[in-house]
Amino acid sequence: MTKTCAVRHPYTLAGALATAILLLWAVPAPVLAHGDEVKVGTGPSGPVSLSAAQSKAIGLTLEAVDLRPLADLLNLNGQIQLLPERHSQVSARISGQVTALYVQLGDRVHASQRLARIQARLVGDPPPSVDVSAPQAGTVDVVNIALGQSIDPASTLFEISDRSQVNMVARVYEEDLGKVRLGQDARIRTLSYPDHAFNGKVTLIGPTLDPASRTAVVWFRLANPDGLLKPNLFAKAAVVLKRTEATLAVPNAAIIEANGEKFVFVKQADKFNRVEITTGLADDSYTEVTEGLVPGDEVATLGNRELYTMWLTGGKKPQAEAE
Repeated sequence: MTKTCAVRHPYTLAGALATAILLLWAVPAPVLAHGDEVKVGTGPSGPVSLSAAQSKAIGLTLEAVDLRPLADLLNLNGQIQLLPERHSQVSARISGQVTALYVQLGDRVHASQRLARIQARLVGDPPPSVDVSAPQAGTVDVVNIALGQSIDPASTLFEISDRSQVNMVARVYEEDLGKVRLGQDARIRTLSYPDHAFNGKVTLIGPTLDPASRTAVVWFRLANPDGLLKPNLFAKAAVVLKRTEATLAVPNAAIIEANGEKFVFVKQADKFNRVEITTGLADDSYTEVTEGLVPGDEVATLGNRELYTMWLTGGKKPQAEAE
């Protein structure tokens, strides 16, 4: 009995058949000549057979299914922020005039380093001057003064931050709040460095829930030895809820979902079989497979969409089996 799969956009049946026709026309003539054509039947059924040239034409890439560590993740969005306890505002505590500046915006300073000189508004010849020093080591984030400028005790002259560690501040929805625990590990990525995963830990779960968004604040502490993470960078945290040390896993790119089913295309000799799978844990690269595959199975990770398009037209069984 022929089974028809309803496929999510853009893989509708009509679109898939059209793509299959275009794909067959797009393959160079020598590839399709002398018995080298893609073997297709009249409906979704058997495996798809490809020649080496046809595999190259669709950019077919395979990966072996294997046992690997895997984590169940909760993804949260947020921003990078400075640690409150490692950020200082510097003032002079006197009224006077700036007579010297010793640092510039972005300079790294050490604790007690001289930052500026202020001539006080007191009687004297010359009037007494005081040096303003850094209360901590770090980076000069803000310079609010210029030579000759008048200041008063309430003026913030500099802001200095130690960025060797930073926070990623995210919000977690009410229904996921119970999954988050202090000390949980997280992998954090930013738009600026999408291929670099920073390691973080949950250090604070907000004590209140925002009534409008139904979310609570979560803080992650990250090491930032190279200073790559800057305040207000957008970031995504993948919180590790559960780990498995060795589970059968398939690359996420290999999995196709259609009509409520998940399946992959497994290579067997010169053909590819559509195999339904049951999945479990998933991270940003791999998904656990609890049924359908065994270690060593080779699955298509690139070109699998084209294989699915061909399969929808009905993969014809090899002639030896048909006879």
